[in-house]
Amino acid sequence: MRSEQRFLLELSNTKMPTRRTIKSWATVEPQSLGISETYHVPNCVGGEWKDVNISSNDKSLIIPHPLNHDAPLPLYTILDTQVDDLEPFLTSLRRVPKSGRHNPLKDPHRYLEYGEISRRAGEILSSPEGSEFFAQTIIACVPKSHAQAIGEVHVTANFLKNFAGDNVRRLSKSFGVPGDHYGQYSVGHRWPYGPVGLITPFNFPLEIPVLQLMGALYMGNKPFLKPSEQASLVMEQFLRLLHHCGMDMTDVDFLNCRGPVAQELVVQTPVRMTQFTGSSRVGELLAEATRGKIKLEDAGFDWKVLGPDAEGVIDYVAWQCDQDAYALSGQKCSAQSILFVHENYERAGLLDKIRENASKRSLQNLSIGPVLTHTTQEILNKTQELANIPNARILFGGKELENHTIPPCYGAVEPTAVLVPLEEMMKPKYYSMCTTELFAPFQVVTTYNDNTLSLVLEALENMSHHLTAAVVSNDTAFTNQVLAHTVNGTTYAGHRARTTGAPQNHWFGPAGDPRGAGIGTPEAIQMVWSCHREIIHDTIIPSSWTQPLPT
Repeated sequence: MRSEQRFLLELSNTKMPTRRTIKSWATVEPQSLGISETYHVPNCVGGEWKDVNISSNDKSLIIPHPLNHDAPLPLYTILDTQVDDLEPFLTSLRRVPKSGRHNPLKDPHRYLEYGEISRRAGEILSSPEGSEFFAQTIIACVPKSHAQAIGEVHVTANFLKNFAGDNVRRLSKSFGVPGDHYGQYSVGHRWPYGPVGLITPFNFPLEIPVLQLMGALYMGNKPFLKPSEQASLVMEQFLRLLHHCGMDMTDVDFLNCRGPVAQELVVQTPVRMTQFTGSSRVGELLAEATRGKIKLEDAGFDWKVLGPDAEGVIDYVAWQCDQDAYALSGQKCSAQSILFVHENYERAGLLDKIRENASKRSLQNLSIGPVLTHTTQEILNKTQELANIPNARILFGGKELENHTIPPCYGAVEPTAVLVPLEEMMKPKYYSMCTTELFAPFQVVTTYNDNTLSLVLEALENMSHHLTAAVVSNDTAFTNQVLAHTVNGTTYAGHRARTTGAPQNHWFGPAGDPRGAGIGTPEAIQMVWSCHREIIHDTIIPSSWTQPLPT
């Protein structure tokens, strides 16, 4: 029996997921992390899980419990892989040809295999047992509300189910163009890069890595995956799930290390494209190190403009503003960083309603929680810096959370908003200060009227990163004016417009940068994880052909 037929038969005989089948691949109990066990996250390279870091004497990075500085045990540990330990990864990636593990002309059965792997993984993530396992694992690593965590799992499951069956091979659909003469035609193909790199952030430890990883695999690449140290456990467990669903263990190398070590791996191997999601500072360093062979989904200082038509929508808009700014403690690349409030909304009491909604957030249900990339003092210092701008003031927040046990290496602050007058914000000495992203439950608020809309558009034009945006208005003329003069890659428009939300059903990614990476859709996968190859077939020499004079 052919290998691909045997593969599909084996998967068709696999039973639906239950708690018992989860235990057949899962190696942790999320609720016991940091309490009754210390789990060690290994590397996976060349088809084997590697638990020993020889050159550094098994030195490990300790990941503290993000909610309890008095926890009896670390949340988990990971291998602190050093540059001297990279040889197995170098060897693995150097074995991958530029033509990839599969392409439209080589081993096309692997497209079908990944369709079936996606179906199986999507079923498990959609089951009550599977979705709750990953939700709890996410919450353990990156404390967020259960609704936020389970939503992340559901988006990931839906993405996987989207690419079940024939939909993986349809990503590599070719097109033909007639030639100049009989027997000639050209075919455009989507071609893999071969060895690739994937470096992912902590804030969506399942959704972002899975959507990008599977895109890389669908197109025929061999990726190494370097997740954030703070959330490495989530993708280690998902990788074990993929193995359970039939993925060849040699298809993905899994690397635990610090950032500079991952950069060294990229530089020393024939990695032909690296996709990075994270801070703009690190993204620029990697762009230089890779000599531009990179796709970025980096910082997003995301804006929301509230239009003049405020009547009848205040409660909804206030709720959405609170969600966009403070869900996941503001640690979303799509979080609302600055809010432009039309005077009609201000007069209707919008800012008071946002303050009221923010005050309902609680550490008990993780609707507010630890900030994993800034300390408390760093956030408070930034708040006070903006509040010192002439006529600026703290609208609410600006204080440390009460009665918390969050470790001092992380941040613990109330949802915060600082009101800065638009005219002051636009002054050169304050503009950069007001439009620099702070990955925390923090936003800048400013107000405007019909006469100062041009100043708002100038502020949007001068921003450096263009990920998400929202134009909250059903006024067609107003909406068109703002949309026509802005560039953000994922922009919502209408009274229900938001800045956050990266579901699997539409493109999510920045615009205005040729290095920009999308995620989630067929177009995003094709753009990020494949290149165009044109093959011109020219096969028939006419019987009447005679040799022409040289030219």
